Amino acid sequence: MADQRYMKGAILPGNSTVELKDFEIPKPGHGQVLIKTKATTICGSDIRCIYREHVGRGPEGYVPGLIAGHEPCGIIVEEGDGLKRFKKGDRVVVYHISGCGVCNDCRRGYYISCKSIYRQAYGWQRNGGMAPYILADEKDLIELPDELSYKDGAQVACGFGTVYEALEKIGVCGNDAVLVTGLGPVGLAALMLSRAMGANLLIGVETNDYRIELAKRLHLADHIFKPGEDTLDKIREVTGGKGAERAIDASASDAGRQLAIRGTRQWGKVAFVGEGGTCSFLPSPDIIHDQKSIYGSWVTSLWKMEELVERLVRWNIHPEDLITHEFPLEEADKAYALMASGNCGKVAVVFPD
Repeated sequence: MADQRYMKGAILPGNSTVELKDFEIPKPGHGQVLIKTKATTICGSDIRCIYREHVGRGPEGYVPGLIAGHEPCGIIVEEGDGLKRFKKGDRVVVYHISGCGVCNDCRRGYYISCKSIYRQAYGWQRNGGMAPYILADEKDLIELPDELSYKDGAQVACGFGTVYEALEKIGVCGNDAVLVTGLGPVGLAALMLSRAMGANLLIGVETNDYRIELAKRLHLADHIFKPGEDTLDKIREVTGGKGAERAIDASASDAGRQLAIRGTRQWGKVAFVGEGGTCSFLPSPDIIHDQKSIYGSWVTSLWKMEELVERLVRWNIHPEDLITHEFPLEEADKAYALMASGNCGKVAVVFPD
């Protein structure tokens, strides 16, 4: 008979493998809750910074041996003392950064930007969601409405929140054509949310055939192009020769970022959300003379994430539509390998009731 005090958790040694280790099921302390994990999705940063090798530094520095997974969603099964809002039985999303709570960034709700020594990211510097239970601070929780599934909530925890913040910064509305370069899960989410926010023309650029077909199957874009010498001309052709009003780069590639800038019309706005890489552009013809603006956008705030879940319900859209593959925890190695291959949409590890 299994020892009910322990659980299996997935760790990432950094050599493109996954190991399952035994961890004691934690007890919540003051201001904390124990969450029964229902779904945890895999983020591209997990692959880039941890799974292949441990290259992350600072906020993306993984502590070896900790349970991975920073996109968890579940239900509270045990309460610690001193709770102020949440209780046993509540369905919750875990905002994946636990900030100090008292610095300027935290007081704005941007735990992601907290620079305190007390800042810890779930799945990076403290145990994350690749286990049947996760210990979380109450202040890090977002209520999951009944209309949304746990798999919806897992994606809100990072990817969809990241995209929503960027779209809010550049101000997408019904006046706009939106260009998205890079149609991984974040880019696909950008298309889905842009449509919900009223964009009248959606253009995607992607190299991966699987993700192109996924975007077409879900009817996420009006036009999808593969990168090539004439891609910019095609973008201008479908936008009346002027380019898109708004653009999101989720490719993290130099070429993708250049295309996002040059495929945006005069007075346009561009947001970079893809991590890493470089960007080579000509400031005068690419930015200054056409009065364009480039925004950097990293994750989102607690209040924006709460706003997003409310709007997902209102818009009747479901992030889980982007999940193409699901695995049990026992097959987490297959889940990470598939996500690393790129031949998928979003990949989820799901847990039984």
